[in-house]
Amino acid sequence: GKNEYDLLIIGGGSGGLACAKEAAKFGRKVAVLDYVEPSPQGTKWGLGGTCVNVGCIPKKLMHQAALLGSAIKDAQHYGWNIAQPVHHTWSVMAQAVQNYVKSLNWGHRVQLQDKKVKYFNMKGSFSDPHTIRGLTKAGKETIVTAENIVIATGGRPKYPMHIAGALEYGITSDDLFWLKESPGKTPLVYYPFILHLWEIIVYISLTGSSPDVSLECAGFLTGIGLETTVMMRSIPLRGFDQQMASLVTEHMESYGTKFLKRCFPTKVEKSESNRLQVTWKNTDLCTEVTDSFDTVMWAVGRAPDTETLNLETVGVKTNSETGKIIVDASEATSVPHIYAVGDITEGRPELTPTAIAAGKLLAQRLFGQSSELMDYDNVPTTVFTPLEYGCVGLSEEAAVQCYGSDNIEVYHAYYKPLEFTVAERDAAQCYMKMVCLRERDQRILGLHFIGPNAGEVIQGFALGIKCGATYPQLMKTIGIHPTCAEEITKLHITKGSGLDATVTGC
Repeated sequence: GKNEYDLLIIGGGSGGLACAKEAAKFGRKVAVLDYVEPSPQGTKWGLGGTCVNVGCIPKKLMHQAALLGSAIKDAQHYGWNIAQPVHHTWSVMAQAVQNYVKSLNWGHRVQLQDKKVKYFNMKGSFSDPHTIRGLTKAGKETIVTAENIVIATGGRPKYPMHIAGALEYGITSDDLFWLKESPGKTPLVYYPFILHLWEIIVYISLTGSSPDVSLECAGFLTGIGLETTVMMRSIPLRGFDQQMASLVTEHMESYGTKFLKRCFPTKVEKSESNRLQVTWKNTDLCTEVTDSFDTVMWAVGRAPDTETLNLETVGVKTNSETGKIIVDASEATSVPHIYAVGDITEGRPELTPTAIAAGKLLAQRLFGQSSELMDYDNVPTTVFTPLEYGCVGLSEEAAVQCYGSDNIEVYHAYYKPLEFTVAERDAAQCYMKMVCLRERDQRILGLHFIGPNAGEVIQGFALGIKCGATYPQLMKTIGIHPTCAEEITKLHITKGSGLDATVTGC
């Protein structure tokens, strides 16, 4: 018998929706199945996936809230008279952010309707390679058949199930952005004027992916006046350049985020006063410590959302360690006509723009006579910590590993953003470096930037690096004055020279 749809997508996040809309452009019959399983704490949301609902979008808006708090402090140096005390109201911010996210959920539904893509609010599982059984929240079953199926279910935050009380008392990023009330309750005093300050702990054990979520959340929670502690078992920002990662955490520490390094929690209990007692071990000192907090948030990596898909029935191969789906360069799984895109796929960056691009290209190959594959090299990204870190290309460690330390040259500079001068802000961690090949034309392998608006800075340079830009070409590029980004066009001191890399003059 003929299949009902040309394309069925399981998962209405960045990758799935992009693939569906692109396929619909070719006049194909397309359906999307999307279902949000409530978090262990009962949080749920609408169509659009992690990025829209519990990821990049609410994260960047809350980061912006924190930046505005810093701007208020700076403003006084610039002649603005600001009545003291200044304090932040979580519920106002949360409501505004949540309303915007809901408008995006609505927008996605409207777009699917406009493009004649059928939307099923159901949880899907495979019956056979061309058949999906959809279940509604109420338990009503629908059978959908399709010629091609794309799995784009993404991932969900992990809980450390071996820690007593972790699931019962902890939250994750799935909950934080949808809290109606502040994650803290204890008013304290906060410099340089009185703010309501709450005790919250963000725990991270950087073994999984997405360690940036932890630092980003800790950064904006500190920025809006909540006393925030980050516990980490190993290194910050695993997978990123470690010199840059250290600068990011140094800056956070200097702005009030506490770090418990080389520590891991053993249990979480609720005290009589309704606060959470966290017990942890310090691996360096071999000591055990207990302290109380209002909120415990786990940011210990993400797990692929595949449990209910019934993949083994149809023979879709996954990596036994990570649980992610194994795909080839064309996003094809081990089963013909079944594909996967986004965070669910093994060895791909967990980023919205790569999922969108991969989803679009897949639809073009399936229905538009295209043969273009997704290129996962030189993907730019930014960590939205209080001082942002943007990068594209290889970390210094990766470059050394690929080419050998004798074959790379690193140009670097510590600089001071003009805006920091009048505000008397510390710029000790404002730093950039460019990793180049030493041979002939000094091709740029990686660019790393810590400072304000890092994402905006790196995005433009990403084009150049994608096009194979070289150090001499960059030196011929005229900077825009006065900006932070122009300092990249002036990089001339190599790490190897041992010279002071601090930028002087205007």
